[in-house]
Amino acid sequence: MNPKKLQKLKKKVRHAPLSQRPTTYIDRMTAYYHQFNDYPAIKLLISNVLLADKMLAAGNLPQQLPLLQLPDDSQDQIYRKINTLYAPGDATGDQLWNDLTAALPQLDHDLRSFRDYLETHYGMWAYTPAPFVTDLATFVGDRAVLEVMAGNGYISKGLRDAHKTVFATDSQAWTAENETGRHPLTPIEPLSAVDAFHKYQDQVGVVVMSWSPDGLPLDWELLQAMRAAHTTVDFVVIGEPHGATGSTEFWDHAEFIENADSRALNHHFTQIDLVQDHVYLVK
Repeated sequence: MNPKKLQKLKKKVRHAPLSQRPTTYIDRMTAYYHQFNDYPAIKLLISNVLLADKMLAAGNLPQQLPLLQLPDDSQDQIYRKINTLYAPGDATGDQLWNDLTAALPQLDHDLRSFRDYLETHYGMWAYTPAPFVTDLATFVGDRAVLEVMAGNGYISKGLRDAHKTVFATDSQAWTAENETGRHPLTPIEPLSAVDAFHKYQDQVGVVVMSWSPDGLPLDWELLQAMRAAHTTVDFVVIGEPHGATGSTEFWDHAEFIENADSRALNHHFTQIDLVQDHVYLVK
């Protein structure tokens, strides 16, 4: 996201009520924001994290993020800037160099850990930016949608805000263990994925599944049920094959559809860290 768009989004949420308590993670990111104020490429990454947090705290879907990884030349940027401000050997410049370069490893770790913060604080596992949900709404068209494993309902909320008919469901099996399902943004019906499909299969044209739990065969059970029903619904899956999401059985047996729709769905669903999750059309 370029700085001008980022500034517009900042204005949009500046006065939004914040629902979260201050956290150590956000406290650190705020401190980094001021510490690296003179380094635009680094500051832009930090700004994106802080803005996404504010938007989520206000109950909104966040903006699209860049890859949250420090530039390879971060130390060179700092060196060049300090040399424009201080003479060689200046004690103040040397101390500033030491402070900034010493902070880089922790900053790099914190940027890469933003997803962990989202999981523990908001119960958001797949980073779900508003532009992606807009693309998904375009794909859905006038069809009704079933979302399974909806968690706190970020995708369903976005689609409902776009005036789509959505049946949002989740087994709520994880509520006792983490923030998933504890703070729903939209009404969610307590149903397992297979039960939800059996209930709504005749009423929907799209099924959405985002970040099925790692290592559990719930996704494979759903895919088998959908195939047995011989439905013509589109199955939209968000995850990382043989990685952070889903079961081996599912990824081994899933058949991917590669077309203009699948490419469009990934246009604003971009990598933010080392997890390489994507949007798939599965049959």
